[in-house]
Amino acid sequence: MDHLHTALWGVLPYLVLACLVAGTAWRYRYDRFGFTTRSSQLHENRLLRIGSPLFHFGLLLILLGHIVGLLVPESFTEWLHVTEAQYSAGALVAGGLAGLMATGGLAILLWRRTRVRAVRRASSRSDRVLYPVLAATLVAGLMNTMVTPATSDYDYRLGVSVWVRSLFTLDPDISHMADAPLQFQLHAVLAMALFALWPFSRLIHAFTAPVGYLFRPYVVYRARGHRPHGPHGPRDGYRPRGARARGRGDERPVPLAGTGPGPGRGAGR
Repeated sequence: MDHLHTALWGVLPYLVLACLVAGTAWRYRYDRFGFTTRSSQLHENRLLRIGSPLFHFGLLLILLGHIVGLLVPESFTEWLHVTEAQYSAGALVAGGLAGLMATGGLAILLWRRTRVRAVRRASSRSDRVLYPVLAATLVAGLMNTMVTPATSDYDYRLGVSVWVRSLFTLDPDISHMADAPLQFQLHAVLAMALFALWPFSRLIHAFTAPVGYLFRPYVVYRARGHRPHGPHGPRDGYRPRGARARGRGDERPVPLAGTGPGPGRGAGR
């Protein structure tokens, strides 16, 4: 059993990280234009407009919650004078809401994908592997957030969080994860499977999020007013339509010397 715990909590996380980095680099090298969600909005839009925002905003809140819960030590919140009861209540409300949003949004998207024929036919083989793993990961995390605190006194901040932070120091604390309840171990294994599938599925589009739009300068639009256009006047494309029509009868083209159909050129031919 010790060898299994060592493999799961001491070796597998680094293998998953290597797969994530190498797979993303390989995908960028050989399938750069495949960094897409393979949008099926043209096939169905009503359910997509409901499920997609719920899923994505819920997933973003889950990510922020995991950053705070796993990477911020308990001593830091104690230094901020946040009691354990306050932290648990906040985690239950915010984490439960985020989990329900993401799980509900994914349920709508899965219903849409199975019931709409065109969307179902557009699914790839990677989707059939990704969606069950993603759904199981969300459900397991939601159970850990909402059910486990009511049935167990286990504090993940003194167990799972310590193991996660030890991975960054390249000295994994296997004992803290080995002593965690089964539901937390299952959630961790499913999360690692999800990260291993990440570079080879539609989740790869997360790395192309348009973050630059938040910092891009504004586009300046300038009106074309009645301003002087230089010594030669406005070009034909900028003349008022009525003025161009009125001046058309007064303007006669003047042929250049030697290029007009004169008698010399006609007679020579």
